[in-house]
Amino acid sequence: MNVRYRVELNQAERSELTALLSGGKHAVRKLKRAQILLAADAGVNDEDITTSVGVGGSTVYRTKRRFVEGNLEGALSEEPRPGAGRKLSGKEEALLVATACSSAPEGRARWTLDLLAGAMVKLTEHDSISRETVRRRLAENDLKPWRKDMWCVPQVDGEYVARMEDVLDLYAEAPDPKRPVVCFDESPTQLIGEVRQPIPPEPGQLERYDCEYKRNGTANLFIFLDVHQPWRKVKVTDRRAAEDFATCMRELTDVDFPEADRIRIVLDNLSTHSAGALYQAFPPCEARRVLRRLEFHYVPKHASWLNMVEIEIGVLRTQCLDRRIATKERLVSEIAAWEQQRNASGARIKWMFTTEKARAKMGRAYPNPATVSNPMKES
Repeated sequence: MNVRYRVELNQAERSELTALLSGGKHAVRKLKRAQILLAADAGVNDEDITTSVGVGGSTVYRTKRRFVEGNLEGALSEEPRPGAGRKLSGKEEALLVATACSSAPEGRARWTLDLLAGAMVKLTEHDSISRETVRRRLAENDLKPWRKDMWCVPQVDGEYVARMEDVLDLYAEAPDPKRPVVCFDESPTQLIGEVRQPIPPEPGQLERYDCEYKRNGTANLFIFLDVHQPWRKVKVTDRRAAEDFATCMRELTDVDFPEADRIRIVLDNLSTHSAGALYQAFPPCEARRVLRRLEFHYVPKHASWLNMVEIEIGVLRTQCLDRRIATKERLVSEIAAWEQQRNASGARIKWMFTTEKARAKMGRAYPNPATVSNPMKES
């Protein structure tokens, strides 16, 4: 390596390398070569480049040599590596991809690497194909046929859009103590006890706990979150019947927000989440008194992501419930401590999705008024 190659980029090459590093999905090796070239063009010596980019001196030397003796594209691209060539041709790789995307063989729930290797031996003239060859070719095409996701595709119609924009507009309002906006949801949790006591951690030794456990039943959590203030409340109950929902609503009006004229509540479409639940739990005059101060705003069906309290439930489970809690008494105590600390810290959910962003991002899914006939015109 006695030859010293000097890298001098023109403005177009610098712009191309800067754009390459600023965004997009590229191989790490390619990004490091771009960093090497820009650093060399700026006059940084090879030793400093190896340290700052995190590569060996030979990599710096080869990258600079390939740029000086060739061009920018050659310096950024991979050199052919020694070893055997690819076993599958282009057509055979396309056949592998098509096979992986087809239905699994009869009697099997899904394709595996071994099943695909065997299928390719039958479909091609190869005597054998390793599962590693199959894995690499599938990885290049971002395919994992042994995995699958479940999701629910909502029907984005006029009702969906109306409910979504109603909730988003509530989130965007300025705080009003007389008309607070409160998100509400419920979540079950298991009571899990230890069969054997865990061994506490020590220096150089992780905490150890037995894989066996005992199930002590379940409890239900009613969770409230003030959209505009750093306040949340979690109520632990044995069940989630209509009467329990009604009791929570009365506590919200009489205990939590006694000075509010009207409480706007964002909630989902569960059958117990209704005004009728209060009439099931209280006499008509009491149910009416509570309902006069409540205003329900329902998120669209299959759109629980619009309920801000879902984020808070995730925080609760990560910070407090990600462990074994054996009794309801301890569950109540631990959640109360978490709730007090989180309220005292002033933690809030920063909601970024607005009605304007919904129309911009989901515009194609919105109903098209042009397709709806206008009765005034027809008459």
